[in-house]
Amino acid sequence: MHGPGTPPPHGHQPTTGSVVALRVLFALLPILSCGFLAWGTMLRLALITRKPRDWWLLGASGVAEVVSLALIGADPTEDVSGWQSDVGAFGTLLNGLAVCIYYLVAEIRHFEALKAGPAAAGWYPPPASPYVPPQQPAGPAYGYPPVAQPAPQQAPESAPAPTAPPRIGQVRAELDELSELLRRQQPPHNEDPRP
Repeated sequence: MHGPGTPPPHGHQPTTGSVVALRVLFALLPILSCGFLAWGTMLRLALITRKPRDWWLLGASGVAEVVSLALIGADPTEDVSGWQSDVGAFGTLLNGLAVCIYYLVAEIRHFEALKAGPAAAGWYPPPASPYVPPQQPAGPAYGYPPVAQPAPQQAPESAPAPTAPPRIGQVRAELDELSELLRRQQPPHNEDPRP
């Protein structure tokens, strides 16, 4: 009753059409640029998922691209036909293809987890300490049968006694006054009502 409840939705949830359009655009970016802009696709993925693994893969993709370009630049031949340029070009293309495939898989999984709910996405950690609800009286209340209360699994170490809010105290006092007023207006039960 007094637990944390359902968390509010976070931010704007993108529509399916915009998600698909951006997915296609960023999946084609490394392919159409022959791997040179693979870092842009990885940057988008890292910003969306905010996972450390994706940030590390962004850095690894950038390093692979720099190494590939350095190999192409280190080719001693004038027409860039040596083994260094071949290995560099192959590395650039392989980096672009790997980023494209990884991006599609990771982004689709990320948005499926968002649709499943915040708990599946791992946004909300479990509570730090168990909540023990206040104990209710075991007797019947206003003619209703008693409600079975589950036994608390762990008692709080030093739980202060629950205090009633001031409004409840005021309502109780008013009810007591009304009860007393009604008792004064009713005739006693042992007197004979006939004259």
